[in-house]
Amino acid sequence: MTLGVFVGDTGRFGLAVAGGAGAVLVLLAGCSGGSGSGELASGKTATATITPANGATSVRPDGPIEVKAAEGTLQNVTVQGKGAVITGRMSADRKTWRSDRTLTPNTSYTVTAQVRRDGKTETVSSTFTTLKPAKTLSIIDVTPNVEGEKVGVGMPIFVRFNRAVTDRAAVERALRVTPEKPVEGAWRWVAPDQVVYRTATYWPAHQRVRFSAQLAGLNAGGGAYGAKDVEETIEIGAAQITKGNINRHHMTVTRDGKKLRTIPFSAGNGTTREYTTTSGVHLLMEKGNPVVMESPGRKPGDPGYYKQKVNYAVRFSNSGEYVHSAPWSVGAQGSANVSHGCINVSPSNAKWYYDIMQRGDVIELTGTDREVEWDNGWSFWQLSFAEWKKGSALS
Repeated sequence: MTLGVFVGDTGRFGLAVAGGAGAVLVLLAGCSGGSGSGELASGKTATATITPANGATSVRPDGPIEVKAAEGTLQNVTVQGKGAVITGRMSADRKTWRSDRTLTPNTSYTVTAQVRRDGKTETVSSTFTTLKPAKTLSIIDVTPNVEGEKVGVGMPIFVRFNRAVTDRAAVERALRVTPEKPVEGAWRWVAPDQVVYRTATYWPAHQRVRFSAQLAGLNAGGGAYGAKDVEETIEIGAAQITKGNINRHHMTVTRDGKKLRTIPFSAGNGTTREYTTTSGVHLLMEKGNPVVMESPGRKPGDPGYYKQKVNYAVRFSNSGEYVHSAPWSVGAQGSANVSHGCINVSPSNAKWYYDIMQRGDVIELTGTDREVEWDNGWSFWQLSFAEWKKGSALS
């Protein structure tokens, strides 16, 4: 397959991919290095200069490719090479063409320019190689990213890197979130190697959200350069929201604003903080059937030790809180709180809830004095959006 970038009358340029049933056009990019006149296909003195110069090595991938016509005007500029999809622009007088994004490290590129003068077209070319950095920055996980999965309207986007990020601002600028139904959002760094995106209000339901990271060739600080670009598509499903009052022992589930079911439950007995179900805005994180629950910080024989297998378990915090089947407490469901902190429901209600659950669905609980911490699981909605944005490197 052959890759080539052409410049048309609009001043934009595209990457032509030849060898199939027809040409495919995508946008392509650039880098920097020493300048030179390049080489004329005819062997005569060139009428244009190309930067980086022909034969240049260890070219920094975060600099531009630039082509200047000394005489005449530029007609076409082609860049052949693997890696990043890049863009560039022709000046209004067609004397200069300049790329406007970075190149893939450790890659060979050939730039070919056609210059029109005195009614004739001449061709100038330059082949160079970008540097092989000692360190590269890569995205090793984007969540959610399960093919075919629909997620809830509260779902954050998690991005994890292969190393701690030195220049967080530069990296954050390279991250893009593009929903079909626009809504404001912002990134927050929760670890040296992890950043999370949250919207100001819940996602509008039933849409696709595109995540892209234009990392290839980006100077990420600390001697690291971005290894490659990343793209993911996230599908937002129905707006499923559960609201429950722990003191009233019932929760109501809605989908797209319509009531689906009211479920009686038994929550934490409240005898200790550990056994008190947290109030606040939670997100449904994962589910399992069955799940083995064991008392934290205790071993067999200790007071309060338990180890219990439960069915249809949907987790909504990192402190061990689930909605799950509890046939042993059906008599208390709807009237008393007797659990160790989970939301106990009947087997039939547990299965129904388990089956409709989407990661990122919202569960809002009230009625206790134990508020869920914003960083307990995915409880990011406990922070106001103004507070959330303070964790951005661009705030």
